[in-house]
Amino acid sequence: MVQLEQDALVARLARYPVDRYPVQHATTQFHLGSVLLHAGQSDPARQALAAARDVFGRAGMRLEQAKAAVMLGVAMRTAGRLDEATAAFTAAGTVLAGLEQPAEQAAAAYNLGLVRQDCGDLDGAHAAWSQARALFLAAGYPAQAGAAARDHGGSLLTAGKAADALPLLQQSLTLAEQAGDEPGAGAAANAVGLAQLAEGDPTAAVATLRRALGAFPRSVRPVDHAMAKANLALAHEQMGELARARLTAGQALAVPGAAEPVREQAQQLLSRLPGRAPEDLLAVLDAEQRDHWVPVLREEMLRVADLPEVPRCAMVRSFLDGVLARPGVSYDLVESLLHVMVELPPLTYGRLVAAVVDACADRPEQHAERLHAVIGSAMARFALPQWQRLVAGLNSAAQASGRPATWT
Repeated sequence: MVQLEQDALVARLARYPVDRYPVQHATTQFHLGSVLLHAGQSDPARQALAAARDVFGRAGMRLEQAKAAVMLGVAMRTAGRLDEATAAFTAAGTVLAGLEQPAEQAAAAYNLGLVRQDCGDLDGAHAAWSQARALFLAAGYPAQAGAAARDHGGSLLTAGKAADALPLLQQSLTLAEQAGDEPGAGAAANAVGLAQLAEGDPTAAVATLRRALGAFPRSVRPVDHAMAKANLALAHEQMGELARARLTAGQALAVPGAAEPVREQAQQLLSRLPGRAPEDLLAVLDAEQRDHWVPVLREEMLRVADLPEVPRCAMVRSFLDGVLARPGVSYDLVESLLHVMVELPPLTYGRLVAAVVDACADRPEQHAERLHAVIGSAMARFALPQWQRLVAGLNSAAQASGRPATWT
């Protein structure tokens, strides 16, 4: 698709030679440069964008010339040509200020902040991001203003200035939420949580990092989800909630595609804190209110379902052992587990159903009957369609494993 778009733009250039159709030619060069830049082809992108800037300039189209200069600066930064990128953003910003184009000027200032940071000029970067944030707000672009605040605050946080970073990052979160920018809100919440941890406020960090997780569903944004999980584990550790910290770190490690630094952070936490699931899962549930059991179990069962069959079955068996050891809440715990299972996709659901069947096997008769009765009574609390699905799933899994279909 990208190649087809490039080919069409190149063909369009041939139809609009610069000496006869300068404006059409420059416009096409601008679009071609943008496409090439997004495709990672920085050298031809710079050539196209430089041509667009120059031709717009000769045609006296100062606004278009400045917009092309901003894109050219992005291409220069991508290629590591930081001095040239700085010059392009600075020149464009001056022109756009004179033309009273606050949104375009803000874009130039925002990108200038990025290149200043690349150069190690943090004061210059912070000044540029402050200007960008104010201009974006004046132009009515809260999401972009939030991004400028987030980069500014993130830079301060990295420099060890958490107290200075926190209000900027909180503003970034507010602006992203106002704009309906969930990915931006998630990134801001993650950074706010880290700043709160650095300031010694793990209780606030836990709440904020859970907000980040809400913006980063495991199935949609797994890399970001794992990052927020690993940071949430640190917050629980700082609060002294060691079982919850281990549980959360294990869930971060289990996310497919988790970044290596995230994996290292989670593994380091597990290495310094002894103990692991399933005891941790039961300990966390013991400390939670009844209406919080389902989300806790959902997060852990997503991890468990991805385990190989033997450890998956062992985990479910150990969990159900713990359920039987808690007669006062055993029916409620199993109901919560089944609630999680019936809302999962078919493959994940099937794996956990098979693990439940396996957990009921090879037990002393009295224990097997007790577990069977608890599960059966918990299933009876569901609406008829869900109950029928559970019965059918358990019987099918039993037959597939060579056991009798005894669920009714």
